[in-house]
Amino acid sequence: MKQFLVLLLVIAISISSAYSQNSKVNRYTFSGYVKDSTSGEFLLGSSVYIKEIQKGTTTNAYGFFSLTLDEGTYTIITAYIGYYEQQFALRLDKDISQNILLIPKVFVTKEVLITAKKADRNVQSTDMGKVEVDVDQIKKLPALLGEVDILKAIQLLPGVQAAGEGNSGFYVRGGGPDQNLILLDEGTVYNASHLFGFFSIFNSDAVKNITLTKGGIPAQYGGRLASVLDITMKEGNNQKFHAQGGIGYIASRLTLEGPLVKNKSSFMISARRTFVDLFLREPFIKPGSPADGNSYYFYDLNGKLNYTLSQRDRIFISGYLGRDVFNFKSRDTGFKVKIPWGNSTVSTRWNHLFSDKLFVNSSLIFSDYKFEFGASQQDFEFKIFSGIRDYTAKVDFNWFPNILHNVKFGVNYIYHRFTPTNASARSAEVVFDLGKVTRFYAHDAAVYLNDEWDITEKLRVNAGLRGTMFEHVGPFTRYVQDPSFQGKFTDTIQYAQGEKVKMYMHAEPRLSVRYTLTTTSSVKAAFTQNYQYIHLASFGSVSLPTDVWVPSTDLVKPQFGREYSIGYFRNFHDNTYETSVELYYKQMENQIEYREGATPDQDVKNNPDNNFVFGKGWSYGAEFFIKKSKGKFNGWIGYTLAYTKRKFPDLNNGETYSAKYDRRHDASLVLTYDRNAKWTFGAVWVYATGDALTLPAEKYFISAGPPVTVDANGNASLNNNFNILSGYGKRNDYRQKPFHRLDLSATLHVLKKKRWQSEWVFSVYNFYGRQNPYFIYFNVDGNSTDGTLKVQAKQVSLFSVIPSVTYNFKF
Repeated sequence: MKQFLVLLLVIAISISSAYSQNSKVNRYTFSGYVKDSTSGEFLLGSSVYIKEIQKGTTTNAYGFFSLTLDEGTYTIITAYIGYYEQQFALRLDKDISQNILLIPKVFVTKEVLITAKKADRNVQSTDMGKVEVDVDQIKKLPALLGEVDILKAIQLLPGVQAAGEGNSGFYVRGGGPDQNLILLDEGTVYNASHLFGFFSIFNSDAVKNITLTKGGIPAQYGGRLASVLDITMKEGNNQKFHAQGGIGYIASRLTLEGPLVKNKSSFMISARRTFVDLFLREPFIKPGSPADGNSYYFYDLNGKLNYTLSQRDRIFISGYLGRDVFNFKSRDTGFKVKIPWGNSTVSTRWNHLFSDKLFVNSSLIFSDYKFEFGASQQDFEFKIFSGIRDYTAKVDFNWFPNILHNVKFGVNYIYHRFTPTNASARSAEVVFDLGKVTRFYAHDAAVYLNDEWDITEKLRVNAGLRGTMFEHVGPFTRYVQDPSFQGKFTDTIQYAQGEKVKMYMHAEPRLSVRYTLTTTSSVKAAFTQNYQYIHLASFGSVSLPTDVWVPSTDLVKPQFGREYSIGYFRNFHDNTYETSVELYYKQMENQIEYREGATPDQDVKNNPDNNFVFGKGWSYGAEFFIKKSKGKFNGWIGYTLAYTKRKFPDLNNGETYSAKYDRRHDASLVLTYDRNAKWTFGAVWVYATGDALTLPAEKYFISAGPPVTVDANGNASLNNNFNILSGYGKRNDYRQKPFHRLDLSATLHVLKKKRWQSEWVFSVYNFYGRQNPYFIYFNVDGNSTDGTLKVQAKQVSLFSVIPSVTYNFKF
């Protein structure tokens, strides 16, 4: 609390000082919203710049801006990605509330600058490790099986690593998959993948804005150590009805949007579904064939409504529902398997303007993720299930006292309900006792204060402080484990509903500083301290739906991280080229892993955290980025040199080892070329150091019986039955072969016919057929008695050359 009061005092003094210096000058406020002139959608992150004083601001998450200036005449310049820059004169002799409408570009045949921000914002802002990704540019890039994937596009940025071949999971600056906070309209998404990681859940047709923050995370965000991926859905066109969609190799999608009340209310609804399962039934599959009764499909449904109550009030209701469903049925044995899993979120938000300087957003959010595995054969049934559910309430204020300050403060509260691995089983009328359903309950609260302050013309500071509280509460049963005997319990402790099991309270300071060297260059530095109170426990080397979320408990301490970063930013040739070099060092405490030999069944009738071990980690590296953002030909080059280490007393004999997502080199080349109104071309090339693996260092052959057997006639023979056991070396001491791949795409824009427009997207994944390693297994062949026995490691590659065609349309 003392730290909050100190920060609040500093902000108050700096603001009052700014006012006192201009007490004899009349000051007025220019405020409003930046909107799309054709759809009425608010444009978050738009730049509103004052030419005469070379200062400005950006719109907040709801498109609102506020500038308090001395009386006078100013030139206002407003810009946003994919829109023409607007410039106009403003006579400010009173408070003015005025919306700014930007015109979207349809196609540009000559070189003009269309940018997501003021051209040199990457140099002038305090942002470090923050990237705003253009959805339209993502759609120009090659995609696996034609499915545009937001998370795979994120992987092409420096400091972000793919979880594996074709996988949409990602790791940021040495952090694990659970250390990324993924938000969809402020609702937390706990599993962002379909098809066991090959596709993300985000339908690009429903998405308006994507922002990734991997360093210098501001105080309004918390709960994760590595990054924040903030995704905003479209609000819907409040002027005209529109539809768009597409038909691809594995899925089709359709998006509808339009006004409910013109200029006042709109809706958006978007659906996507795979259709592979439709070909696994008659007439494509014969009844009784091995494939009959088997299926897999996934679907996504996004929806959003908004209504303008008054000039100062607006409400939003948005939701997402996504599911994967896998079914298997054996015709021979009657064995059946059904595996459904997925996310759902609902966000209700109210925007209110207390004044031209004070904006507030109040939110109620529901988020749910569940996984289930069910198997049956005749009268026997078995189920495993897990999940996590959140109820969130938050209030966020944005205060613009003057042009030198942008202050954000707020509170939020989350009630968590965790369901780690649970199981049930029965045979006919007999129900097996596998213990009660295990659940964890927790209160998660935070309060924050953040100020972006222009101290001088060259020095800008973004300082914040976040206070957090996490409390694990009952009902809860603690199984007290015998430390000398795994799986043996010496006692149980019962906690009543609402009773405190363990509470944690911490402060999280945040600081980012920018110092301008010239009009085209600056240096920046950032410090971030985070606590993470929820954890993802994984048995595999990649994130899967079977992974379980667990809270901090009396045994599991919150993860703790500190990140230090420094960078140099420079633009060239009238901001045509943006370049940057960032160095970072990250410390991570209280990291968790399953102990050696742990299996999912050991979580049943037990506390999952009894199977955890704890350690620390650290990562450091350098990120290089070159981006061209002007003209027909643009794209970027990214390269990361990184080291990620872990040290657990109970793993690898207590010695330091490379994390499974440690990659020394990671490079990407992304290019797009708008040749003319008819053709657009895209190319992506990626290279990465091979994954770190733990493989057997040696094999042991142990006889499964006596070495010599004698039959009834007294004939002796050698026993050729052996069990083969593996002796493992050091943890993650083996490297797979380097990964590299080239993807190409070409988009044919069909000429408009009245209101209908369409395009054909042709793409080739892995153009030169690189056999990238997916996993390694050991094949045993031959016989030990005649000396022909061989144990050979073999590589499995997942994808070769994959062409695809997608048809997209709009009307």
